[in-house]
Amino acid sequence: MRLPDPLRSRVVLIGASRYSDPALPDLPVVEKTVTDLAGLLTEPHHGLVPESHCTVLLDDGDLRTVGDRLRSAVAGAEDLLLVHYAGHGLVAGRRHTLYLGLPDSRWEAPEFNSLEYDKLRDAVLDSPAETKVVILDCCFSGRAVGDPLGGAVGRIEQLAVAGTYVLTSAQRDQVALALPDEEHTAFSGRLIRLLREGVVGGPELFTVDDLYRRLRAVMAAEGLPTPLNRGAGTAASIALGVNRAFAATAGPELRRRHGAAVEQGKAGDWAGAAEQLHKTVAEQTRILGAEHEDTLRGRQSHAHSLGGAGSPAQAADLLRRLLADQLRLLGPDHEDTLRTRQFLAVNLGEAGHREEAAGLLRLLLADRERVLGGEHPHTLRTRHLLARNLAFTGGREEAQALLGEVVAVRERLLGTDHPHTRRAREDLAGVSGVREVR
Repeated sequence: MRLPDPLRSRVVLIGASRYSDPALPDLPVVEKTVTDLAGLLTEPHHGLVPESHCTVLLDDGDLRTVGDRLRSAVAGAEDLLLVHYAGHGLVAGRRHTLYLGLPDSRWEAPEFNSLEYDKLRDAVLDSPAETKVVILDCCFSGRAVGDPLGGAVGRIEQLAVAGTYVLTSAQRDQVALALPDEEHTAFSGRLIRLLREGVVGGPELFTVDDLYRRLRAVMAAEGLPTPLNRGAGTAASIALGVNRAFAATAGPELRRRHGAAVEQGKAGDWAGAAEQLHKTVAEQTRILGAEHEDTLRGRQSHAHSLGGAGSPAQAADLLRRLLADQLRLLGPDHEDTLRTRQFLAVNLGEAGHREEAAGLLRLLLADRERVLGGEHPHTLRTRHLLARNLAFTGGREEAQALLGEVVAVRERLLGTDHPHTRRAREDLAGVSGVREVR
């Protein structure tokens, strides 16, 4: 199971919400359905394709224009081609051919002003896409699964090689529904809900077969028309979306693994911690998204653990990149952003760039005093680190003054025997000339 390559895939959404023929009532929910589906399928993290690879044909009544844009879109698909139609389904002719309604379609004679499903089918089959999925949300849509992709039996071999899947909102002679007080069509609305909300306890990714089975169960339970499907080749195994509820289950477990790796590093195994955090960040990025706070925090811990494992220059490089993302996503005063600035300074200092580290810590100290106050443990830690780096660069008098402040506050707040107090007192003695700071 895999998600399609977004740059090699295309989505085509066709919808008709307004009709000139009085015999065909308008379907205002179709506009909302197509618009919301386009938004879901082009979301930066959870979507299938970038916006430029999603063709939306909404209320376009010119059959030639629809055909030209459809052909252009399907020709560009190499991995996945997904075509979705929502509107009136019409049947005409001796063969009871299925037509997809457009704004100028006629109920009694749809042959000359509607999109014939056979033509849509042929355009899809002519696409170079490895996997082709057609979703029809209209009356009589079940007619599209009478033969492979609604075509002649002679094309079965081609379909099996290419990989195709047809999902319809109703049986062969059933009507599709738009329920009162619902903002989407009944079928596509439940599809949108699945993609938007996910299923707690479900798989990480939704294949088209997963969506079909869940839609069939939901619609049957609600007494709605029963969807049909037909697939060939490997089309049923390609993922059409991320189960957004999966993160609700995976998130806590990833946070547990993150915490365990951090403790592993604190216990002295920084190399092992870095390896575990690298794997955790990869899963956080895939499941939660690159911009999720847990993912950003994982990147922070991973970078810092690399410094602890003896690669401070590499850690500093990763922390610089992370800081740019945190400033954009979290803001300059968020505690995670401030912590990354401190980790960056620490690793720069360990990499031999003491003056740069001292400059960063001086700015950070002012910000932490402003945001947290002068006696907050994080502020005291920053003041302590600044003093240590100043001691390495010749600023011993300033370092001594800073450490004197740290010792005084820690003795008052933590006591004279607290490890943090003892460490500050030892460093103060070293700066004062009793011993060298290490």
